[in-house]
Amino acid sequence: MVVLKAHSLTGRITYDLALKAFKAVKRNRGAAGIDKVSIKMFAQNLDQNLIKLVKDLKSSTYWPMPLRRHYIEKAPGKFRPLGIPAVRDRVAQEMIRQLIEPYFEPYFSAFSYGFRPGRGCHQAIRMLLKLRRLGYRILLDADIQSFFDNIPHELIMNLVAQRIADGNILRIIQRFLTSGVMEEGVLKKTLLGTPQGGVISPLLANIVLDVLDKELGRHGYVFVRYADDFLVLAKTQPEIERALELVRDVIENKLSLKLSPEKTKIVKFAGGGFDFLGFHFSHNGVTMRAKSVERLKEKIKTLTIRSHNFSHDAVQDLNRVIRGVANYYATDFSTVKTQFSKFDQTIRRRLRCMKEKRISANQNKRISNRFLERKGLISLYALTT
Repeated sequence: MVVLKAHSLTGRITYDLALKAFKAVKRNRGAAGIDKVSIKMFAQNLDQNLIKLVKDLKSSTYWPMPLRRHYIEKAPGKFRPLGIPAVRDRVAQEMIRQLIEPYFEPYFSAFSYGFRPGRGCHQAIRMLLKLRRLGYRILLDADIQSFFDNIPHELIMNLVAQRIADGNILRIIQRFLTSGVMEEGVLKKTLLGTPQGGVISPLLANIVLDVLDKELGRHGYVFVRYADDFLVLAKTQPEIERALELVRDVIENKLSLKLSPEKTKIVKFAGGGFDFLGFHFSHNGVTMRAKSVERLKEKIKTLTIRSHNFSHDAVQDLNRVIRGVANYYATDFSTVKTQFSKFDQTIRRRLRCMKEKRISANQNKRISNRFLERKGLISLYALTT
């Protein structure tokens, strides 16, 4: 296959592209970087900021600021490090992403669904269930150790350079990768990885993992991948064991990464099942995974503290969470009615405690479901019907 290279992308860096990129960054919102300039503040002098950014990017005088370190809890006691770029740098990353993505996107695998135009989690799950109906019942659930944090920069740049030959664009991407991270006032070098939180990171991750996709396809395997979360499927045990050896070889020898021995395992739809993209898959159907259930319980607790006032705002805050959960989990392929019904009961009970400031056996009589509905509370269960 002839590889078409882009030789002169710098000339396409224009004010119009910068404005389009800023609008995309604004839609995605996000916090300020180390310069403490918010999106709103950046927009106050938008023309001047974008004109200066375009000039710097075209003349190779652009240097990104260090990232701001932020941690989010992914499990009790376990935190995922994010690197938050400044708004100016997020706009720059979005511009470069828009310029280079067309040279990679058409060649990505049909089994890759993460951070790609017109694709998403639900489509990935529908493909997984389609493969199940076709007889693929044994799966390799593989986990790459700290994937985003450990991708070698040389590997990223070599893969990008296979299709992008514009030296200025390559230098800018290299500077994104090596901008460093500010943590507790100390600047730390970034010698590996592409930061979670960076606008261009998902595309770079797909470029790297496309190496794995191509090898799996070449050996005749089917799989479903969403960023670094992926499953390889087979019809027999020997097939899936060979898939494990292939995946390990590609991850360790071609990508210089490591599989997690604790989290990488062979699973089946039957029996205990497995988790993928927030859902649990088993012979009983597709439900919310246990971690997602616990996370939602904690969210409900933070929004329904008994000492706080029962108010219209409290109900609306809950409704936003309820709608978000229903939009993701209430699908044509999921079986979540029982879980949703239990959540409704929990939400109503905690709202009654907020209003009464105490737990009472007669709460249901004094504060009926209809009363809560009149206050605007929506039902998770009702959103599944």
